[in-house]
Amino acid sequence: EKRSLMIENLRLQTDLAARSGLDAKIIGISPAIQRMKRELLAVADMDTNVIIYGETGSGKELIAQCLHEFSERQDKRFVPINCGAIPEHLIESELFGHVKGAFSGATTDRPGRFDVANGGTLLLDEVGELPLSIQAKLLRVLQNGEIQRLGADKPLHVDVRIIAATHQDLEKLVQAGNFREDLFHRLNVIRVPQPKLAERREDIPRLMQHFLKRAAKELAVEPKILRPDAEEYLTTLPWPGNVRQLENTCRWLTVMASGREIHIDDLPPELLHQAENEHAATGLTWQEGLRNWAEQELKRGKKGILDTAVPEFEKIMIETALKHTGGRRRDASILLGWGRNTLTRKINELGMDQPEGEED
Repeated sequence: EKRSLMIENLRLQTDLAARSGLDAKIIGISPAIQRMKRELLAVADMDTNVIIYGETGSGKELIAQCLHEFSERQDKRFVPINCGAIPEHLIESELFGHVKGAFSGATTDRPGRFDVANGGTLLLDEVGELPLSIQAKLLRVLQNGEIQRLGADKPLHVDVRIIAATHQDLEKLVQAGNFREDLFHRLNVIRVPQPKLAERREDIPRLMQHFLKRAAKELAVEPKILRPDAEEYLTTLPWPGNVRQLENTCRWLTVMASGREIHIDDLPPELLHQAENEHAATGLTWQEGLRNWAEQELKRGKKGILDTAVPEFEKIMIETALKHTGGRRRDASILLGWGRNTLTRKINELGMDQPEGEED
């Protein structure tokens, strides 16, 4: 009965994502991205602070926009600010504003981002880059809902939902003394992890189609079509720049690919070299590597090598699938092509002592 309720709840959440238009905004069907969509819908209406963790280029601002658009503040402003892109001597004025005469060149009153976002949502992107002096002022906003413009005598009340985003480990910054612990706890009410592109490779073909169509529309040309071999090749790349790198690649291909269809040879040179470098670093293919291992073991006189190889192979596959799904066994079993019970039995047989995932 509990399992049936969980399955029904998951189905309703998936249907809600489709009806709400979230699937059109966040493209992907991978277990990691589906989980993130469910978390997003669950917390969007909670008028509380959120931290989005994710690598650079993984789409943290898009997640913040969706949190705003699916909240009760959707009719008000969504205001992003990149805390790492503004010089330290300007960040206070950018955030809180200033009054006329506050400093040389301040000829008029100027509202800050908090003023502009009043009633809506403020995204503090790369919040870990904020100077400690500004962190103290931000803490006051979170505690009292008050800001004080540079040069002003009285504070102003603002009603702003704060979403922070970072690619850094804020807890390590706290331990190093570079981020206030009290501010961290104020911001860290709800954590939304944004998976990197390498953890959601099955989404790459859909994302490529989306970005190729968008680039074609921007440039007023027909959209390019990925050949199956090129598509398969692209899903194997590491994509260190994440979705942003993928989108830029699609723009490049729309301009530079000579024909309507995109072949592997049409890809940017750096992507071809990237695969070559990775291959050089790792050596041979995994099949060739396995063959070499088997030959070496037999040369040493080993017997029953399948008794060693098969359990290790299964263990690696299970560990990788569970890492990909955040420990959720049901999703991992689908990736492996097993049933849920088979995966549990294998974990027990291999003595992996893998804890149950959240959904379990």
